[in-house]
Amino acid sequence: MAADYVKACRLTVILYVYVTAVAVSGRLLPLHPYLNGKEKPIAKIYDTSKYGILQLGNGLATTPQMGVGWGESLVVRMDYVNWDLIKIYLMHIQVLTLSFGDRSLINGSLSMFCTDGIAGNFFRCDINEVVIKETADALITTGLAKLGYNYVNIDDCWSEPTRNSEGKMVPDSKAFPSGIKALADYVHSKGLKLGIYSDAGLFTCQVRPGSLKHEYDDATLFASWGIDYLKYDNCFNLGIEPEERYPPMRDALNATGRTIFYSLCEWGVNDPALWAGKIGNSWRTADDIEDTWERFGTPIPLLLAFNMTAIADINDKWAAYAGPGGWNDPDMLEVGNGGMTYQEYRAHFSIWALMKAPLLVGCDVRNMTAETYEILTNEEVIAVDQDPLGVQGRKIHTYGPDGCYQLANDLKPHTPVIMFYQVWAGPLTGQRYVVALWNQCSKPATITAEWAAIGLESSASYSVRDLWKHEFVSLNSKTSVSAQVDAHACEMYILAPVTLIHAAA
Repeated sequence: MAADYVKACRLTVILYVYVTAVAVSGRLLPLHPYLNGKEKPIAKIYDTSKYGILQLGNGLATTPQMGVGWGESLVVRMDYVNWDLIKIYLMHIQVLTLSFGDRSLINGSLSMFCTDGIAGNFFRCDINEVVIKETADALITTGLAKLGYNYVNIDDCWSEPTRNSEGKMVPDSKAFPSGIKALADYVHSKGLKLGIYSDAGLFTCQVRPGSLKHEYDDATLFASWGIDYLKYDNCFNLGIEPEERYPPMRDALNATGRTIFYSLCEWGVNDPALWAGKIGNSWRTADDIEDTWERFGTPIPLLLAFNMTAIADINDKWAAYAGPGGWNDPDMLEVGNGGMTYQEYRAHFSIWALMKAPLLVGCDVRNMTAETYEILTNEEVIAVDQDPLGVQGRKIHTYGPDGCYQLANDLKPHTPVIMFYQVWAGPLTGQRYVVALWNQCSKPATITAEWAAIGLESSASYSVRDLWKHEFVSLNSKTSVSAQVDAHACEMYILAPVTLIHAAA
């Protein structure tokens, strides 16, 4: 049965990716005006048809959230689940009857147990209040907090396996002996904000109590603790559609009277970009990110994570739906976790910033290498992510030589995956543009972004500033910008009209 289940899960993923690709490619989106006329759109390629809709109305997420996340969103595999414990829970609350002898699924639905892969977060489930306090301290001492990294988010595993006699969640007594309220007070004393985790299902991915049908009680508890951020996962969801499960927590959070950032972690299963803008401040567009450029080696059962390049492509599909108040979330930053090279991590950070993604650090900020620190503290790249215009940049042009392949086994071992030279771009305030030249191939190459391709007039002149060298490479470029880009590397530039440079001088 376990083997059949794995095959079924993988088939579900394949079908989901295929159907999503077909649906997106066939959707025609209208052009949306920029900021009520304050900024003029230059090209339809930067369509923002769902941009600027502050649906949740809590005043948060005018720019993408920044911070650090500790914990584990998933390590669950079918052979590790305590089926007897789950059976007792289900029988006790009389939700439904399951035959756990053959691990049958509700109404034949895979959605209850097909979980979201293995997160690349450094600590996974090995978290406690000491780690959280030290992390908050490190954000201050390293200067990360001054750059905007102000959320300290606890992921799964913070609670006891069961609710108390009053039906309330209880912090793990060994990991958080002082309680979450005391921890929140400590984090707030540093001028930072504390985030917590729950699940829009019967259990969390680590089989702690979920918040399904407990939304108001749990939201009230979180608010009483001083929580500022909620990541809301998608495990053990009983096959109930996410459009039905996620709004109750929105309403519950709003009813508390406390301003709490609402981050939906639905894994992109039901295309949340199409509906989540009315519910949360950000929404995950795909399964968990994996700390790899591409995956090699023996496939891991139930591993539904994606490599970094695949996640970027998936998130790019939904660019028109992001903007102030609600952001596409391609998952946390893996920078510093050791699975990629310096150039790959720099590309990762560059593309996430260009896509206006949340910048949530997944490494141990208490023990960063110099290279990791250099990447995470690049103020010019961070400024792109936090630009108040809030238009998600996107992949504009893709090309490459014959034979530019990588071998990956996300779905089948040693399947050749075509990699490309890519041009990504997006508009910024002040008629400026950000451009990224990304070489996904295994050899250095010259990549060129033509003005016309990125939506600029061919005759226009722009200054070109290199955001990684922190210098102008040209004060008057026309028609294009080019660079020699190392293998798996990304060069990033700001283009500003020459008239603006002259005026500033």
